[in-house]
Amino acid sequence: MLRVGILVSGGGTNLQAIIDAVENKTITNTEIVTVISNNKTAYALERAKKHGIESICISPKDYATREQFHEALYQALEERELDLVVLAGYLVVIPEKIITKYENRILNIHPSLIPSFCGTGYYGLTVHEKALERGVKVTGATVHFVDTGTDTGPILLQQPVMVEQDDTPKTLQQRVMEEAEWVILPKAIHLIANGKVTVENGKTIIL
Repeated sequence: MLRVGILVSGGGTNLQAIIDAVENKTITNTEIVTVISNNKTAYALERAKKHGIESICISPKDYATREQFHEALYQALEERELDLVVLAGYLVVIPEKIITKYENRILNIHPSLIPSFCGTGYYGLTVHEKALERGVKVTGATVHFVDTGTDTGPILLQQPVMVEQDDTPKTLQQRVMEEAEWVILPKAIHLIANGKVTVENGKTIIL
C-alpha cells in the first residue's frame, strides 16, 4: 500500500481529484495518509476533513526562521513514513533536505507542457496568461518528479489541451485542470502505486 502525503496551499481541486480517484478505485493500492498546508485557511484542509483524512497546517509564519519551518515540515513527513509526497498546488519552495530524502518520490503538477512556460515565476494563472500572450495553440499539463531545480525533474506524464480562440487565462486554466491536471495526476499516482514507474538517467520509464 503506497502511503501518500499531499501538500497544498489553496482550494485543493487537484487534491479532490486524487481523493475521488482513490475512493472510486481509479487509483489502487494507495492510502492518503495526510494533507499538509502552509495556509491555515486553505479550503483543501476542509476537503481532507470531509473524507476523514488527517489535515494539518505547517506555516512558515509560525516559525522564527525558514530553517525551523523546513525542519518541522521534514519531521512531519518522516513521522508519517510516507512513500510518496504529492505537491498539489503547493506554493512553497521545497528545501533541498526534503528533495534529497525523497529523491524521485516527490510529484508535482505543472499547468503547461514542460519545457514550455515553466521555471521561476511560472505558476498558477501566470502560466496561462503568458501562453495566451504568445498565441500558443496547444497547452496542457505535466506531472514530473521534483529535483533541486524549478520544474526540471524527470517528466512522468503530459496531457495536451487545445487553446480556443476566445480563451481568457481563467477559462484556459479551468479547462487545463479539467482535461489534463485532474486526469494525469491521479494516473501518475496509480502507476507509481502499482510499480509501473522507474527513473533511469534522469528519465522516467513506464512499464
